Amino acid sequence: MNRLFGAKNTGPKPTLTGAISNVDTHIESLDVKLAKLNAELTSHQQRMSKMRDGPGKSAIKQKALKILQRRKMYEAQREQLQQQSWNMEQADMMTSNLKNVMTTVDAMKSTNKTLKQQYGKIDIDKIERMQDEMQDLLEMGNEIQESLGRSYDVPEDVDEAELDAELEALGEEADFEQSLGAGAETEMPGFMRDEVPSFVDEPPDAGKLKEAPV
Repeated sequence: MNRLFGAKNTGPKPTLTGAISNVDTHIESLDVKLAKLNAELTSHQQRMSKMRDGPGKSAIKQKALKILQRRKMYEAQREQLQQQSWNMEQADMMTSNLKNVMTTVDAMKSTNKTLKQQYGKIDIDKIERMQDEMQDLLEMGNEIQESLGRSYDVPEDVDEAELDAELEALGEEADFEQSLGAGAETEMPGFMRDEVPSFVDEPPDAGKLKEAPV
């Protein structure tokens, strides 16, 4: 049976990357052949430029024509191979992009599933109630601070005229107290100034009276 249908191929399957590498290798070999043909054409052209018309020049010209035909054939093959390589590179890029897209889609599915599981455990109503409680507590704290910072029986506004009058009254009071203190220091009591008791030999000295304790 294996003779008729052949043995089953158990080797690795070909890939686009391997095919592109093989085509590029073939293109490089064609480039070597084209360079060799171009060198031969140049040599024949130089020889014909130095020769006169005749059988020898015609023979070299026929060789040059054959070389030119081969070069055109190689150039056509090279162009086809380049197009094949380009098409395979495009296909490889599309395959790579598709793999990346599938990987991204799988990651998004997994993330979506995880988010659903996590957000499914959250009670939105409970969060809103907690926010309301926090707002109430903050308002209560502000009211407590305002209550503790309240002043007692202190007028908020003071008129400048009232301030001037108060300062003037304080100044007059200070002048009055100062005049009373000065009079007390210089004036002697009337009972000591009018007459001196009979048991006192000399009248009292005003300076000593000032130093005497009360």
